[in-house]
Amino acid sequence: MHALHKLLLFHLLTSLGRDALGGKIINGKLAPKNTMQYMVSLQTDWGHHLCGGFLISEDFVLTAAHCNKYGNLAKAVLGTHNLMAGGIETSIVKWCKNQGYNPETLDNDIMLLKLSRKVRLGNRVQVIGLPRYGTGPNQKCQVAGWGMTRSHGPTVNDLRVVDVSTIDMQVCKQQWGGLPDTVICAGGYDTNKGFCRGDSGGPLVCNGKAVGIVSFNYNGNCDYPNFPNVYTDISKYLPWINDTLKQKTC
Repeated sequence: MHALHKLLLFHLLTSLGRDALGGKIINGKLAPKNTMQYMVSLQTDWGHHLCGGFLISEDFVLTAAHCNKYGNLAKAVLGTHNLMAGGIETSIVKWCKNQGYNPETLDNDIMLLKLSRKVRLGNRVQVIGLPRYGTGPNQKCQVAGWGMTRSHGPTVNDLRVVDVSTIDMQVCKQQWGGLPDTVICAGGYDTNKGFCRGDSGGPLVCNGKAVGIVSFNYNGNCDYPNFPNVYTDISKYLPWINDTLKQKTC
């Protein structure tokens, strides 16, 4: 992105107020049982849910880099839709943020988490595949997460999911006043469906592949006036992801 566009976007995000933490699905439904076994709740060491994530190998979770903004992301909980029903817990031993991550603009908002042990795949836990290429506009996709179901509403413990469609990037850039070429837009923008205050780190799933990572939206506003929801485009980071998985470190 040109320097001027970066500066304008930074001021826009600052003045509007990004909302990139938390976990809300707006106008969605309960995720059906025995689905989305790749979903991960990322928590503090005392069990407070901070962000979503998704399992891409037996010992690596993919999520948003801003999820560890305060350094308190400590463990992953897998194999459950209900956070009160327990799950398979494992600690996080490495936090691999992309080298280009910018916490002010949320450029390159992507992070790999190395788990302390390999989790056993089966009926409760599965990995999700990544795309070979990017996705175009008007793709039918889903985003899922834990938390509130409306602005400033009560939190919930059950995984929820909502259908969203991808948005043409030229339209999305016009609405936001400029965005990098490493993001996808889906949901929000003249709809009443999407994520609110984040669902940070969770996957945008299209055709069975995790194509995006929940990054930011407009100031936690769940009315979605003119601002599409923004996701990190996973296809732009495949070499970095593959290298990290191969090296098992960062």
